[in-house]
Amino acid sequence: MTLANPQPPLTEPFRIGEVEIENRVLLAPLAGIGNWFVRLQARRFGAGLAVSEMISSFGLHHGDERTHREFLRLHPDEHPVALQLFGQEPEVMASAARTAAEAGADIIDINMGCPVRKVLKTGSGAALIDDPDRAVALCVAAREGSGLPVTCKVRSGTKTGDTRGLDLAVRLVEDGGAAAIGFHPRSAQVHHKGEPDYALARRLSEAIDVPMIISGGLSDADAALHAYEASGADAVMIARGALGYPWIFGELTGSGEAPQGNQEVVAELFWVMDSAADHLGPERAARYLRKFYPWYVERLDLEDRKALDQALQQSDSLESAREMVIEATGVEIETPTDSGLAVPAGSAR
Repeated sequence: MTLANPQPPLTEPFRIGEVEIENRVLLAPLAGIGNWFVRLQARRFGAGLAVSEMISSFGLHHGDERTHREFLRLHPDEHPVALQLFGQEPEVMASAARTAAEAGADIIDINMGCPVRKVLKTGSGAALIDDPDRAVALCVAAREGSGLPVTCKVRSGTKTGDTRGLDLAVRLVEDGGAAAIGFHPRSAQVHHKGEPDYALARRLSEAIDVPMIISGGLSDADAALHAYEASGADAVMIARGALGYPWIFGELTGSGEAPQGNQEVVAELFWVMDSAADHLGPERAARYLRKFYPWYVERLDLEDRKALDQALQQSDSLESAREMVIEATGVEIETPTDSGLAVPAGSAR
């Protein structure tokens, strides 16, 4: 049986507002992770668009120095790029979106799906499902403040069985002018557990006339392809499946394949380490990267990955961490340390 309107391949371009995206495989906003070099990495490996980690609209509005310095840093090679904002006050959102646009954002995304308690308590994130009028006002404010296409990341509901996220998504398009919807078809209550409701996502894709981008449960390329087909989505948004495995973007777009040995994995890890040093300085980077190390160590072909990971968690400098990796793998790679922007050997681009 042939579908009347088959989905386009993931390699086909699409548009979010006036912004053309070169393919339908995106990096999702990753809280505490999706900084400029993580986004650049995804783009290097074939992602059509990368979305930033969520940025406080209040931090931008009030000119917080750290928020501006660390969260508004963009690399010229990552465009087009979307910056994700969170907050609950339309006037503040308009101001923050204006600042993000001035910093070089191509698209503004609003987080309406974060399930973390401290975010929900402010009336932001998934709490906006309970306040649809405010959610629509935030979308309008971001669009008018920035002059850019605005997308919204929404969950299916706040609790198990709740599908009001679908209703909100439709309103965001019809009343808020949203240019696309990122949809995570699991409730905020379950966070990242449970099966995504791709049938509900298909209902949404049929109800709106802008792109619906599916997220949630996309742990590998096969899962992403299944979600794309089952939901009738216009694109897929990879989150945890990309952690330490940017090769997933090449697998889905046909521009690359899985790493063929430790050499490639180590080269990429060292690129991340150099980039983190550029972003945060060597001392902060050494601490920050402790959450990154396990993602790369698990990709290595080693008899005792656990021992290496434990050692890296105790490392107090990038130099010592690099030496541990070299000793454990036997791989020795020269990488520049001045900017962190070099593309390592074995990368997709």
